[in-house]
Parts: sequence; structure tokens; C-alpha cells
Amino acid sequence: MPVSALFFACVAVWGTTWIAITFQIERTAPEVGVALRFTLAAAVVLAWCAIRRLPLRLPLREHLWLVLLGALGFCLSYLLIYHSQRFIVSGLVAVGYSAAPLVNMVLARVFFGTRMSARVAAGGLCGLAGIALIFQPEFARLAGGAPPALGALLTAAAVLASCLSNMVIASQQARGVRGWPPLGFAMSYGAAGSWLAVVLLGVPLEVNWSWSFAGALLYLALAGSVLAFGAYYALIGRIGAARAAYVGVMSTIVALLVSALFEGYDWRIATAAGIALAVTGNVLALSAAGPRRSTEPVRE
Repeated sequence: MPVSALFFACVAVWGTTWIAITFQIERTAPEVGVALRFTLAAAVVLAWCAIRRLPLRLPLREHLWLVLLGALGFCLSYLLIYHSQRFIVSGLVAVGYSAAPLVNMVLARVFFGTRMSARVAAGGLCGLAGIALIFQPEFARLAGGAPPALGALLTAAAVLASCLSNMVIASQQARGVRGWPPLGFAMSYGAAGSWLAVVLLGVPLEVNWSWSFAGALLYLALAGSVLAFGAYYALIGRIGAARAAYVGVMSTIVALLVSALFEGYDWRIATAAGIALAVTGNVLALSAAGPRRSTEPVRE
């Protein structure tokens, strides 16, 4: 698939998964919801690998890296996301992910020594200002005792965990570990981590089943996990982790539109200005990074 098709698939799907998550957390605990989602997704991916007779053998060293990837990308980050949506609307959680490209650039600097220019720093400040503008009405609710700050903190932690998982992906792809089998194993390890959280935290294994819950679960597992992550990992291999994370910026706009439609999110002038600043900041930062070959993803 061309890069544009992969990019569009991620934006279209992930821009709408945020609202689907709300249907899950209304019916079960976040830990159970995440565990069910990635158990189903992992089963589908590994079954597809078996049908296609894709090689499932990987060195133990790579499995250890996949355990880390699953723990960060398919367990911890999603547990934090699901819990954050208990305190703030789904569109605002998506806004936090618009900072992912910039976080990826900082982490690439830390782990791979990638240089950051003044333009990247300016873009980062611009993006942070935009996010602050969008969240401003939520911060104003603090005076009333509402917990939006906790939701924002959980979102920030989720973004960090997700971006750390992107560093693992980029590193593995640089070693030639890519495709459906590693994705299936990472999702399996992430699902196992979520089930472990259910047991250790004593979370009730209860699901109030409904058609909306079942539909949301299927959509999140098949479209939001199998399809979207398959496309996203392919993007990382083609254009690098930082540029691939730009999906988070564009899907934010879709998520806010969906949130306004289903959750009554109130669009204001500050919202539009904040989105403009966030997009501008990311465009500045990403254009400053310059083109890289797909064979050097860790340098993105």
C-alpha cells in the first residue's frame, strides 16, 4: 500500500476509536476491556499468520523485546488511556496524542543520538501552547472540584509509554524484525499483561454485555488494533517513528468532531486556535527533521 493510504487508514480508524472506548468502560473495568481487546486482536493476527504460513519463529532476544513492546504499547499505554477517559471526554484524550511526534523526536535524541534543531524546539513549544489552549476549559473546572487534571496526567503518561514503544519498534525494524508475526506476539504479551493486572489488582471479571459493547469490542480489536497497528507499523518502517506519529495530530481533529457529535464536546474559538497551533507546531518540527531513508528508522 502507498504511504498515503496507510496514513489515511490510521487517521480514519484511530480518529473514531476514542469514542468506541467509552462504550467499553461503561460496561466493564478498563483492565478487562483492554485485556479482551488485545486477546481478540492477537488471536486474529496469529491465526492470519498461520493461514498464510508466515514464519512464527523468532530468537529469544527478540521475544524479550516484544515483551517490552507489548507491556508498553498494548498494556500500560492503553490501561492509562482507558482510565483517563473516565475523567475527560475522548476528544481531549486524543488531543494529548498530538504531542506524540515531538515526544518521539526527544526520545530519538535520547536513545539514538538524533539531533534536534531550533526549528524542532519552536515547533514543540507551538504544539504545547496549542494543547494548553484546547485543554483550558477543562483546567478551569478545577475550581469546581472536577478531576480533569488527573485525566490529563494519565493521558501524558499514556503518550510517553506509547512513544517508548515506538522506539522499540524502530529498533526492531532496523534489525529486520517486522511484519505480522511480531505484531501478533506483542499483542499477546500486552493482553497477558492486562490479564495479570486484572488478577493482581483484584478487578472484578464482570462485563455488562450489550450490542453496543460487542460492536465496540469488535471495532477496537479488528479495526483499531489489527488494521490500524498493521498500517502504523508499516508506516514506521517506511517513513520513521516521528513522521508516522503525525497520525496522532490529524486523528485528533477527527476525534474532536466525533466527541462533539456523541459527547457534546463544546467547540470554542480556543479549540480552533489550539488545533491550528498544534498542527503548525508539528508541521514545523517534522519538516525540520528532513527526509530519511526507510532503512534507517531509528534515525527519525
